[in-house]
Amino acid sequence: MKKSKVVVTITEEEKGKLNKIAKGQKSERRQVLRSIIILLLGQGNKEKGVSKELGINIKTVRKWRDRFVQKGMEGLEDSARSGAPGSFSVIQRCEVISIACDHPRNYGYDTHNYWNTNILTEAVNKSIDGLNMARSSVVRTLNLNELKPHKHKMWLHSKDSEFKEKVNEIVDLYIDPPEDAAVVSIDEKTGMQATERKYETKLPSSGQTGKYEYEYIRHGTQSLIAAFDIKTGKVIAECGKTRTAEDLLSFMENLAQEYRHEKQVHIIWDNLNIHKDGSNERWIEFNKRHGEKFEFHYTPKHASWVNQVEIFFSILHKRCLKLGSFRSEEELREMVMKFIRIWNDKDKHPFNWTFRGYPMQSKEKEYA
Repeated sequence: MKKSKVVVTITEEEKGKLNKIAKGQKSERRQVLRSIIILLLGQGNKEKGVSKELGINIKTVRKWRDRFVQKGMEGLEDSARSGAPGSFSVIQRCEVISIACDHPRNYGYDTHNYWNTNILTEAVNKSIDGLNMARSSVVRTLNLNELKPHKHKMWLHSKDSEFKEKVNEIVDLYIDPPEDAAVVSIDEKTGMQATERKYETKLPSSGQTGKYEYEYIRHGTQSLIAAFDIKTGKVIAECGKTRTAEDLLSFMENLAQEYRHEKQVHIIWDNLNIHKDGSNERWIEFNKRHGEKFEFHYTPKHASWVNQVEIFFSILHKRCLKLGSFRSEEELREMVMKFIRIWNDKDKHPFNWTFRGYPMQSKEKEYA
């Protein structure tokens, strides 16, 4: 008896979905092939012709034809594969996760600060009744839940009770700086080492990464006091041997001259002791000398990264200091100040960055 011809009929909705898969750059190759098979058959092409055009076995064409006719778009998905039932229940795997998220000391491993797979497997089999789980099964359980109990990142928590208020105050100055006032971020970069590499740095070449010598000779340190203008990106800086209250006060006097024509100057800095008034009320007296034009804003404790000058320090370190070799403190100081002069002449620009969704300054400005 002659078999009846199987006709592939495609609705407009199905056609749209098939074309999307067939032309999608992120579509899986096997899904693309199946979609093209159905599209060609839906256009009235014969199975042999489709087989020849795509360079595949005719049985493959017929397989996906029948699956599509029976189940529609769902028929083009992979069928669930049979396999042996899992050796461990969901509850048992959840208990493994619970142990992995706990302290090893709570399971008798007082000398371990974090789990490794060997002691975790041992703890799991000791703690869960009737369980005999291999190390590979423990690892598989961790991987399925994207859990890596041996990995940790450094975290610094700010206990400042006014954290949100202080951050918002500074963010407001970044987003909408007063037109008739300057906003300046100030901080100190201390302990810049004048280190001389024992051997010359090897430059990169084709297929070869550049290398710099691990050993170095120390020639002393320098401290940098810098102010970053958030509107223009200009940096005002002084570099010297020390970073005392007197050094900062001298720097601020020079800064006051730089902004002598401004009606108001907002200073953003952290909670370092020399940034506070102290017994001699240094900043109250400083402000009196300059017509009360300065307003000081303090970043929250353990959150000096809110200060934009820190971004400039990062740029300075990467471009000038990281691979540098300096034979004296004077050479280091001259190079740092030269970098800042070049920055102000050619590279200066405001920074545009975000903090947990808060935009910092306008979108038109360049990114650091």
